Amino acid sequence: MTSPVVTVGSVSKRYGSTVALDGVSLTIHSGQTHALIGRNGAGKSTLVAILTGLQSPESGTVAFGGRPAPPLGDRDAWRREVACVYQKSTIIPTLTVAENLFLNRQDRGAGGVIRWRSVRRAARELLSTWSVNVDAERPAGDLGVEQRQLVEIARALSFGARFIVLDEPTAQLDANAIARLFERIRGLQRQGVTFLFISHHLQEVYEICDAVTVLRDARHVLTAPVAEVSKDRLVAAMTGDAVSLATDRARPPDRSGEVVLAVRELTGATFADATFEVRAGEVVGLAGGGASGKTELAECVSGLRAARSGTIEVAGTRPRPGSVPAAMRAGVGLVPQDRHHEGFVPLLSIAENATMTIPDRIERYGLIDGRAQAAVARRLIDELSIKTPGPDLPVAGLSGGNQQKVVLARALAAEPRLLVLITPTAGVDVRSKEALLDVFDRVSRTGTAVLLASDELDDLRLCDRVLVLFNGRIVREYGAGWRDGDLVSAMEGVDLDRV
Repeated sequence: MTSPVVTVGSVSKRYGSTVALDGVSLTIHSGQTHALIGRNGAGKSTLVAILTGLQSPESGTVAFGGRPAPPLGDRDAWRREVACVYQKSTIIPTLTVAENLFLNRQDRGAGGVIRWRSVRRAARELLSTWSVNVDAERPAGDLGVEQRQLVEIARALSFGARFIVLDEPTAQLDANAIARLFERIRGLQRQGVTFLFISHHLQEVYEICDAVTVLRDARHVLTAPVAEVSKDRLVAAMTGDAVSLATDRARPPDRSGEVVLAVRELTGATFADATFEVRAGEVVGLAGGGASGKTELAECVSGLRAARSGTIEVAGTRPRPGSVPAAMRAGVGLVPQDRHHEGFVPLLSIAENATMTIPDRIERYGLIDGRAQAAVARRLIDELSIKTPGPDLPVAGLSGGNQQKVVLARALAAEPRLLVLITPTAGVDVRSKEALLDVFDRVSRTGTAVLLASDELDDLRLCDRVLVLFNGRIVREYGAGWRDGDLVSAMEGVDLDRV
């Protein structure tokens, strides 16, 4: 067994009356990728804050390589020990890659003038050392999610840290990008870098991690080598019971309902000639990798984008292309891909966010009626089981799963004829995923048509039909009862000569 890089001993932390960590212990060994999993609210974020020096424990110890953790205020010392690459990037888009890598520590000459040639040279050397294939002079805003993460890892390593926390690194990546990221993680492991890997996707734990730790209700409940623990055991450890993931909820196909969505020969920047229908009460999936065109196709249906040609008809009307208000008037509700930027306003309350789509229904004399707004919000909170002390809480104070429920509440408040869901369970825990899928199922059973774009098999099992896109075209359609291997093969372009 290699020596410990990090040792956490009986750490506890409270926020007022809330117990965030209760005697948690953890040991991470050199060269490992160690998974940290648990439901939202299990204590993962608090433990990461303590491991990275953003919070101090009330009791217990943290040590790096056998040495006590630095004082909380010594940020330079913490950067030499550990860094965290968060789900929300800290890269500044208006600066170049080189400027981001050496921000506030540029090489300076006489009079404090920055030596930009030296900064760019150092950036190129750093990127080369860690095999990050990114142009140092490129504007960071032009980078994709995968590239930004690698730049953040390189920046952390430049301080001397060899222990990196990856917080939901795959939440916005497609299957091919995830495979490339995992290969880079393995390469960095071989160079002596250790990772703490936080994910809600259990399959990823088995693909990339050596060991796994489970937190539940602020306590440590399990640490084991990944090879020695089954998925069912992990789920039971996370939830406290033997909940199974993603049972097949598909129903016998009912094609008798009216056509709510009719897409005809639709072409966009990343897809072409898409033609399909979704009927009342039907759940139709759009599956495919990141370059398949599925996301843009769903965004065109919802009004977030305008297609180049073709038609979209919702409940007998053709909304103006590229107009979300027009799509809403036609009866479209939307749960967008990025809830943080497109789904809610974090500092506004649950009630304000949930009723954004129905101002006309809660106004009185031209002003928002607070009581009417709160009544609608309470109904949606109850229907969606949003965990909150009340509708006035800012959405920023909720867990990821409950934030996504607020986004869904906003979409459902307008009683849509068509609900468009784009990667709707990304970045939420097992229980929240199950709860969201249950809601989608209930909504469809009331007669609402559902279009669900995702590459998550757990999401797609909800569907009555799945349309697979590859290189921008619908290449296959699967009914209920599809096999995982068949669907994934089609998504990856395997055996498409049989189409």
